Amino acid sequence: MNWTERRERFRGILSGGQCVYPASVFDPISARIAEGLGFEIGMFAGSTASLTVLGAQDLILITLTEFAAQAYRICRAGSLALMVDADHGYGNALNVMRTVEELETAGVSGLSIEDTKLPEPYGKSGSAKLTSIEEGVGKMRAALEARQDPNLVIAGRTSAPQITGIEDTIKRVNAYEKAGVDAIFLVGIKTRKQLEGISPAIRIPIILGTIGPKLRDIDYLSRQGVRIALQGHQPIMASIQAVHVTLKALREGTPPEKLNNLADDDLKKQVTCDASVGRWRKKFLRGES
Repeated sequence: MNWTERRERFRGILSGGQCVYPASVFDPISARIAEGLGFEIGMFAGSTASLTVLGAQDLILITLTEFAAQAYRICRAGSLALMVDADHGYGNALNVMRTVEELETAGVSGLSIEDTKLPEPYGKSGSAKLTSIEEGVGKMRAALEARQDPNLVIAGRTSAPQITGIEDTIKRVNAYEKAGVDAIFLVGIKTRKQLEGISPAIRIPIILGTIGPKLRDIDYLSRQGVRIALQGHQPIMASIQAVHVTLKALREGTPPEKLNNLADDDLKKQVTCDASVGRWRKKFLRGES
């Protein structure tokens, strides 16, 4: 498939003047729903990948192969530009190169590589730890080296705002920007004061991890150089709740025809591309023009 057009759209958002909220997606159906509703970007996170593929918490148990395969299923389902959280690149800098190769082939429009020490080590590790800036730079440079399509966005991600503070955050983002990443992905920004203490030091587009009410102002974020701001991953949690409620009702004896909040035929046809499939069936299986 040709991934160029969606990657160009993704870059257009980063180079524009307005912040957008991406849709949290986790499978082909959720991606089609997001695209149909007009979301400019889909976000596929490590946490939602773990829930979808493994039915597990986000403990970095999912493999690169599993993650890339699900990303590909999402990308091939439509034309939504997809941003993915590639965690720490599944290992060292050479693993990062392999990660970029697989995710670029899967069709993603953008990916982030972070400087958190993952997975959790043995022993009483306490709070999350970051790699050295030198190792982080090495991973960013490796990611850029592995990229074949220049339209693919590579973001340097750091949780320094919530782990080591503003001063260290600025050192890290400046180093990653100098290494050549296309955007900076900040995790743990809770207040405007935090954002305003960091954003002037960043000359490339900013992506924010899940934001709270104090930052939920598109115009303000846009002025601070933020181009993508995550709101969380509620859709997969809503789907878990819906399945639970439906199966519980059936288990307790509710007749299928009495169930509530099921997708109607029109929505089912929309998310399964019924119109297109219908045309193809007529053209290729029935010989009708």
